[in-house]
Amino acid sequence: MTIPLSYNIRNLIERRTTTVMTALGIALTVAVLLAVLAFVEGLRTSLEATGNPLHVLVLRRGATAELTSIITRQWFQDLKLRPGIARNERGEPMASLEMVTVVVLESPEAPGGMNVTVRGLMPIGFEMREQCRVVQGRMFEPGRRELVVGKGIARRYPGAGIGEEIDFGSGPWTVVGIMDCGRSAANSEIFADLNQLAADQHRSEALSSALLRAVDEAAAQALINELENDRRLNVSAMTERAYYEQQQISAAPVLAMGTFVSIIMAIGSCFAAMNTMYAAVARRAAEIGTLRVLGFSRWGILTSFTIEALLLSVVGGVIGLLLVLPLTNVTTGLGNFVTFAEVSFNFRVTPQIAAGGILFSLLMGLLGGLFPAASAARKQVLDALHQV
Repeated sequence: MTIPLSYNIRNLIERRTTTVMTALGIALTVAVLLAVLAFVEGLRTSLEATGNPLHVLVLRRGATAELTSIITRQWFQDLKLRPGIARNERGEPMASLEMVTVVVLESPEAPGGMNVTVRGLMPIGFEMREQCRVVQGRMFEPGRRELVVGKGIARRYPGAGIGEEIDFGSGPWTVVGIMDCGRSAANSEIFADLNQLAADQHRSEALSSALLRAVDEAAAQALINELENDRRLNVSAMTERAYYEQQQISAAPVLAMGTFVSIIMAIGSCFAAMNTMYAAVARRAAEIGTLRVLGFSRWGILTSFTIEALLLSVVGGVIGLLLVLPLTNVTTGLGNFVTFAEVSFNFRVTPQIAAGGILFSLLMGLLGGLFPAASAARKQVLDALHQV
């Protein structure tokens, strides 16, 4: 015969102080884990949303990032005429010669400043990034010292608003627009006219990379193979998606540290739940004896006390989830070990992450409640009744 669930709920309500304290301990543990997972998921989603499977990124052979790569204008003239490259409505090859540098911006979070990517590109380069659109102000004009900043930059750096000036290179640049690139990492970048930026940095010929759009995925792979085997150019090629997937290593230390802290906190929460349940068993010895006299089996008592611990952990898990949900779409940033610049992105608490947090709390409840439940089930009827 099983013990009604209402019995466990009434016991948790009756011991509301210990219930709340134990649930809060579990909640904090779950909240830490969920915050770390939401952070990593936000970065992963941002980088994956940036990569277009039809885009082929060309760097100098041996370079691991655009910042350390050199592609000359002469090489680019050869690259953009390769077979398999798509053309736009005007019949122009969809190939963008680009230059990447970094500028230091200050923010309330980083008074000492953080590296931010500045990308010089041609109009075709902006056209190839369909996910990007100017939502405030206007696009920069070619030949002028004007900038368009990603919305992540505009949110986190007060000095990057429309009308503000950012001083780097040969002098100040004026922010004339803010762009929204969806979940793309381009929200962490600043766009400028390629020729103006190259002249400002005294790099008219030594640019950074070339972005090519293939007609289809098969053509993209063929183009990669052709460029990799061309010894004259001495370049390496990969899909844009593969390039940004490599950058996810930036989140590995955060995930490892967050997981370690969560495990340590989980051990403490398990002991807290265990102490709570052991105290409940000690106080309710007479109840346990009465339940046995009424015909409830050892297995029924074991199950009942285990369910009670799981209910306690679910309450903690839900509270932990509610603590983290406000972080959804909060903008943050992380230094990228590949690009040497910060990537801005939003925390993302997905349904999968939320479910994982609840399962994690259930695991803590199971580990913390199983031994006290077994202790309750082992009690002899007469011994339990003698403790009345």
